[in-house]
Amino acid sequence: MTLSPAVRKLVEEHQLNPAAIRATGKDGRLTKADVKAAIDNGGARNAAAPASAAPVSASAVARPDDPREERVPMSRLRRIIASRLKDAQNTAAMLTTFNEVDMSAVMALRSEYKDEFEKNHGARLGFMGFFVKAVITALTEFPAVNAEIHGDDIIYKNFYNIGVAVGTPQGLVVPVLKDAQHMGLADIESTIGEFGQKARDGKLGPADMAGGTFTISNGGVYGSLMSTPILNPPQSGILGMHKIQKRPVAIGNSVEIRPMMYLALSYDHRIIDGREAVSFLVRVKESIEDPRRLLLGV
Repeated sequence: MTLSPAVRKLVEEHQLNPAAIRATGKDGRLTKADVKAAIDNGGARNAAAPASAAPVSASAVARPDDPREERVPMSRLRRIIASRLKDAQNTAAMLTTFNEVDMSAVMALRSEYKDEFEKNHGARLGFMGFFVKAVITALTEFPAVNAEIHGDDIIYKNFYNIGVAVGTPQGLVVPVLKDAQHMGLADIESTIGEFGQKARDGKLGPADMAGGTFTISNGGVYGSLMSTPILNPPQSGILGMHKIQKRPVAIGNSVEIRPMMYLALSYDHRIIDGREAVSFLVRVKESIEDPRRLLLGV
């Protein structure tokens, strides 16, 4: 139906279905008087077009209560998490690449020095500190993994704010190690320990979780063998650590049992090419399998 600009504006303002309004104009055209008459007669409610109505999500449709179910409102934190994760899936061209790392060297180093490390620094020597250092080494070589897309621009960041995902009873939170490139292993481990305590006490604030440029998630603490982590927008990469599990591995011409971990890098393919993603993950693997590289910067 052809409508004049004035009639169309009136119809749209009152969300009317023009086909349901009696037209009295020349050649069956709808006039402003016809629309106003429909509004005065309640047509604004009764003549609304079903086809123009906004789609209703399944969660918004009323459903009967069942005595065997419990209805609990989503917490504000859970709503924010859900919104951000869905936004990442809708916006980024997300892919995941996998590799595996032999944890023998890091585990041996940790076993030898963990007591002395804790005595000197007052912090537990975990695996996360090694991965943070390895990730920063890889990010310096592959800056696109530390960048973000803003409109039609790519913003390359010459600093490394590493988010460390922490699970809490309320949901997953990601406090950020600010300028982690300037932090030693002891600083990283002690700060992560402080974040964990604040998360358990519900005292993590917005400032603790703002400004991340890359995220590391450790599903291995829950027993996950492999997963595909979801990006933390507007970041372009996230590393997933997993459970350490002994597996037979070919070493030269022999087979040995080694403590192995699967690694997963999810990345935004709009900014990071597959070659860069795979090479980044290989660089992390090399640093973990020979942690002397982290000390020597090679």
